[in-house]
Amino acid sequence: MRSKSAVVGIGRPPYSRVKPGEPVLTVDEYIAWAADLALKDAEMSKNDFNGQGLAVVHSEAAHTVNWSAAVAEYLGITPKIVLRGDQGGASGASMLIRATSLIESGIVDRVLVVGADTALSAPSLAPGLPLSPERVRGPYWDFQGPFGVMGATAQFGLVLKRYRHQYTLEDAQLAKIAVTTRLHASLNPLAIYRKPITEQEYIESRVLSSPLRLLDCVPIVNGGLSFVVASPKTARSLGKKPSYLRGFGEINNYYHGSRVRPDVTHTGFVRTAPEAFSMAGVKPEQIDLFQPYDDFPFVVAMQIEDCGFCKKGEVDQFVRERSLRFDGHFPISTDGGQLSGGQPGGAVGGFAPIIESVIQLRGEAGERQVKEAALVKAVGFGGLPYGRPGRTCISMIFSDEA
Repeated sequence: MRSKSAVVGIGRPPYSRVKPGEPVLTVDEYIAWAADLALKDAEMSKNDFNGQGLAVVHSEAAHTVNWSAAVAEYLGITPKIVLRGDQGGASGASMLIRATSLIESGIVDRVLVVGADTALSAPSLAPGLPLSPERVRGPYWDFQGPFGVMGATAQFGLVLKRYRHQYTLEDAQLAKIAVTTRLHASLNPLAIYRKPITEQEYIESRVLSSPLRLLDCVPIVNGGLSFVVASPKTARSLGKKPSYLRGFGEINNYYHGSRVRPDVTHTGFVRTAPEAFSMAGVKPEQIDLFQPYDDFPFVVAMQIEDCGFCKKGEVDQFVRERSLRFDGHFPISTDGGQLSGGQPGGAVGGFAPIIESVIQLRGEAGERQVKEAALVKAVGFGGLPYGRPGRTCISMIFSDEA
């Protein structure tokens, strides 16, 4: 499956924190806006997707009967195949892999992937939560909710405590990740938070769920994202430089070790990263930049280890010894990531690592451009199963050459 598809168009409208005076758009409007930008970027029209593929991701209407087909109606296209992503922050990556499979099998030649969420506008005290069955029944309310584990911050706080019981990871290294992503956001006009922060500001930000602080947490936004996937033949016929999906790996509901007492300091990337590198025919040391799923600095640290850039327990030293800046030794989250750029709901944020990978490979990142970027490692990370980090872990490697 090496380089059997390429991303040829991307669309990212400005995010919104729904501040006074800002227009409040619907999921449908964000989907249409993002799709329009991606189609224009690919030098295509929506008519190019009649008889082709459409993939839809969002959580506002997560349990309606035929949402993906309805989106085709709203966009005014007649696709042969519709796909629907419901793997949280791994949904965009999941749709990319399934689109690639459809293209390789000859069923379609191209797929329009769209996603949007308006979590800040959901009619709820805790936006998004009541819309998901896993939040109203089963292990969540049997074992987590009644004891105060009310969301990702509380759950990852527990995982970080366990990690620190087994290994070393100092606040200074988590601060370095947060400070670097904010620096990159300051160079990205589309990022939500663009004012640089200092290590001391990170350390002094208030504790929300010990040991996680305010500046550990991703800001939720309203927004939409989109990208176009095409066969290599079609990709080469278009105006923009293709970004090839050179390798990938996916796993769902991963347990490291015993299912009764899994080692929660490991994620499923320990399985999917080697698969992606093997398919791509490259090694971790050849990667020019890393686009993690960065809803927390600690999650970035785990991904650095589990994706093979250093051994388990060595990320503290790895981060301490390297510059993570766009012009440094190991560039990460070069668009500001989700930590400073914003996370459009729980399902669509995972589009951002894919889109920034394409921007970097094209050389279109402006002030934050990584010099001679040719290979990018990106991930999709979705869901919070009971007592473990990450229900879906997808590794991707993008290349500017097939």
